[in-house]
Amino acid sequence: MIEKTIRQGTTALVLGVRKVRGKGQQPLVPALRKNLAKKGLTQVERVRERKRVCPFSCGLWQRCYGFNEYSLRKVAGKRQQPLVLGLRKEHLTLVDTVSTDNKVFEEEVLGKLHLGREKLLTELRRVIVGQDDVIEEIMIVLFSGSHCLITGAPGLAKTLLVRSIAQILDLDFKRIQFTPDLMPSDITGTEIIEENRASGRRELRFIPGPVFTNILLADEINRTPPKTQAALLEAMEEKCVTVAGESRNLNRPFYVLATQNPIELEGTYPLPEAQLDRFMFNILIDYLDEDEELEVATQTTAGLQEAPKQVFTAEDMLDFIRLVRLVPVAEPVARYAVRLVQASRPDNNDAPDFIKNWVSWGAGTRGTQNLILGAKARALFEGRFHVSCGDIRTVAPPVLRHRILTNFRAEADHVGVENIIEKLLEKIPEPKSSLK
Repeated sequence: MIEKTIRQGTTALVLGVRKVRGKGQQPLVPALRKNLAKKGLTQVERVRERKRVCPFSCGLWQRCYGFNEYSLRKVAGKRQQPLVLGLRKEHLTLVDTVSTDNKVFEEEVLGKLHLGREKLLTELRRVIVGQDDVIEEIMIVLFSGSHCLITGAPGLAKTLLVRSIAQILDLDFKRIQFTPDLMPSDITGTEIIEENRASGRRELRFIPGPVFTNILLADEINRTPPKTQAALLEAMEEKCVTVAGESRNLNRPFYVLATQNPIELEGTYPLPEAQLDRFMFNILIDYLDEDEELEVATQTTAGLQEAPKQVFTAEDMLDFIRLVRLVPVAEPVARYAVRLVQASRPDNNDAPDFIKNWVSWGAGTRGTQNLILGAKARALFEGRFHVSCGDIRTVAPPVLRHRILTNFRAEADHVGVENIIEKLLEKIPEPKSSLK
């Protein structure tokens, strides 16, 4: 897009052209510089005047390549001139190279994703029966480079699903069974005293914990105290852990897929809102229907099952994460996501009445970010390179269900979070198209 804009050129661009009396078309900035020089302005005044006349041109190269419009360079045979005014052919070459490299990267990664998408789903269906919506939501989280919370009753193949995905993506997988006596060092790792046999001296050696992996399954995360739950906060946000005052980077990509049992509440510690907000999605796994459960029963009791085959690699997932962020989103679609999240806050003036009556706390800014990011990943996973309002509406329930807190009035009226999200999607209208 940058390359196209620069090549087209307008009177508001650095490389734009304009008609000069008695001459052909000339670059706008050199012509503007000549006119400003005739007025007897100083160097700083010229830059300020050029900024007033061509505001877009002054920031174009600074935004794209970090050039400072007030930085100076020495031009042969002349005084120092602002760098932007002295753009030459080498900068055009730089734009061509960067734009071509990005285009090649996008085409290669997008083609690899489209070819491997069906293979990935095929391999998963060899192990997992049904749960298509759950699989799609987990893949959206992984393509976004984020984390998710999986809520479901025991025996619904949550662990099997996560382990199978790790095998298909060729990612290192580790599992932690959270218990009340689990300590933070059991997750992050610890230092032990070890004697050096050569010198006889004792040294501290770091033993990495299970957090040093690609996919970490935090099984029944709500069964451990908040002190141990908080050990994952830095890992999830900063992609590193601090042990004994030293920060250690984690493997890339790094995902935390946590599970919790919504049935048994004795001996559990509900996750605080600060940690719940770190999870991009809260994915609900429900029971299978009769035919799907029959298929599971016959397959798992008939004999050994084949392990799923590898489809992608860790490097591919890093490319997918980068590609998701390159998916464009139109301003009306992004504004629709913002209005949807802001309407979930009871203290907002534009919030519907049912939000003010039933909600004590709404989604924050991270909810808006995850709403747009999830919509980008869903569009890319379906083979589209643009985001629609339908993508926003599809990812809204898993994004908002753990960020909206209901009050006692909602409980008295037998209203759950799912009902509130459904009414919210009906209340907030999609932006109207300007096409007729």
